[in-house]
Amino acid sequence: MDEEAYAGLSAVALAAAVTRRETAAAEVAAAALGRIARLEPSLRAFREVWADEARARAAEVDRRVAAGERLPLAGVPIGVKGTAGLRAGPARRLLAAGCVAVGATSVPGPGTRWQTWGLGAGGRTANPWRPDRSPGGSSAGSAAAVAAGMVPVATGTDGAGSVRIPAAWCGVLGLKTTNGRLPTADRSGLAAPGVLVRHAADLAAWLECVLGVRAGNAGGGAGGTGGPVTAVWSPDLGYAESEAEVVRVVREAVDRLAAAGVVRLVPPAGEAGAVLLDPGPAWLALRGPGGERTRADMRADMRADTRADRARAERTRAENDGRLDALLAGARLLLTPATPNRPHGHDGPGERYSTALTWAFNLSGHPAVSVPAGLTGDGCPAGLQIVAARGAEPLLAGVVRAAEDAGLVVREPGEG
Repeated sequence: MDEEAYAGLSAVALAAAVTRRETAAAEVAAAALGRIARLEPSLRAFREVWADEARARAAEVDRRVAAGERLPLAGVPIGVKGTAGLRAGPARRLLAAGCVAVGATSVPGPGTRWQTWGLGAGGRTANPWRPDRSPGGSSAGSAAAVAAGMVPVATGTDGAGSVRIPAAWCGVLGLKTTNGRLPTADRSGLAAPGVLVRHAADLAAWLECVLGVRAGNAGGGAGGTGGPVTAVWSPDLGYAESEAEVVRVVREAVDRLAAAGVVRLVPPAGEAGAVLLDPGPAWLALRGPGGERTRADMRADMRADTRADRARAERTRAENDGRLDALLAGARLLLTPATPNRPHGHDGPGERYSTALTWAFNLSGHPAVSVPAGLTGDGCPAGLQIVAARGAEPLLAGVVRAAEDAGLVVREPGEG
């Protein structure tokens, strides 16, 4: 299998070819490693590349397939977030499904004041669309590797938007699961595992292999059977300072989904409408001393280790939970930009918080997915964030599939 053919195929298509023995897992692994070797010097998406281990694992998959064993993701190369990524539960389930881990993707370096960039073995991770911009983070390398076609699937974790932000900025799909549905090492309870892919079919396959559930149907006008899904649109959740250009791109994507019959926009239910309390101070207080921070000055301002701060944080969480419960009782989806800003440069995010529209759902625990919405005028991807009720990952996957059918796809530079 040549490198370009490999990069253009979904994980599902690769696994089907290996299962039918039209190609071998060893050939797929060789194509993946070849693409990584070619692109890694400029993208720096990996901390470590496990070439020998990947070849051995692929040979084992080929032996198991030849013996008649059914592996739903036979031979699919994956990247895992960080050097400890293989120990995480989702990665172990992907390996059990037949995936081949090719390396550890980049995450922010030590002492970082923000988490929206990554540090690979060769230096700062570049955005495949705009090398002068950040890929987002902290699942930075995972998003860059998927966008560039190095791997079709990469694992991530999302504590404040760490899957959804890089997915948005690299033009790929990024799912954060319901908090607590999968185990994590995060003691605060704010983080949840997630995944980054380019194809809706691969998100559905991940749900089956990792969560054990099947994607639902959505969007009567886009191949679904359930009719349009009711949704509320908010450009800022009532508190974020969203860039007009980002809002324009994302709102145009929402209108396309509505025109295709994927969603039906409705007014928000509840007295508060689609307005939340700013979750930033609460997130910082609940994260606790030594946790992830976005700016050093907020550490000093918030003093998250005091009981008063935590009590205020819990009040904010309870109020926002009530508002979200009311909103999602009247509509099945909440739609927002994934980030209020486009990708920032490698010198940092400035004064606007990239997490402003994502960390509300780490506090509340709702599942959320970032879907490619289009490009801003300077060629940067923007993401549409879709939020659903807790445990409604199948609905989100169905909406993603319907959105892809409706043409909401941004796949260059990895193509496919």
